[in-house]
Amino acid sequence: MMEKRNVVYIAKSLDGYIADKDGGLDWLHTIPNPDNSDMGFMDFISQIDALVMGRNTFEVVCGFGGEWPYPCPVFVISNSLQEIPEAYKAKAELVKGSVSEVLAHIHSKGHSKLYIDGGKTIQSFLKEDLIDDLIISTIPVLLGGGASLFGELPQTLAFEHVDSKVLLGQITQDHYKRKRD
Repeated sequence: MMEKRNVVYIAKSLDGYIADKDGGLDWLHTIPNPDNSDMGFMDFISQIDALVMGRNTFEVVCGFGGEWPYPCPVFVISNSLQEIPEAYKAKAELVKGSVSEVLAHIHSKGHSKLYIDGGKTIQSFLKEDLIDDLIISTIPVLLGGGASLFGELPQTLAFEHVDSKVLLGQITQDHYKRKRD
């Protein structure tokens, strides 16, 4: 049986936000990237079986236009969305229920290494202690408010630092693994 892993791969500001006060993401592009480096994203996504994101993140991705950015199945967690828009039905599946119910459904489809994306979704998985790896790129900008990456947790979760990289000479990317007894 394949090892089940839930991995977060996300960028945040120095003050811990993943979107600005207006939900904007323009600050992600404040560091010059003349060679259009994907900062390791394609290597990362090539090791993933499926992606789990919340409705807000799904709507942001749909708003980008252009080619669908994910080469793997995408599951959208939402209790308010009634169906995936027609243009994305072949690209994403709507899932409802608790985090454990959603995971059981995705695992039953043979997906074991999951990319968890979106602030509320990440926070839900953390509250249930279901994140195994955090890969966090820190953009050197202070937003002063917005959508926080981390929320309150019912217990302390310990992680161990695995690796650090400096990307584009200014962005730090840190990899942490969950420490389990």
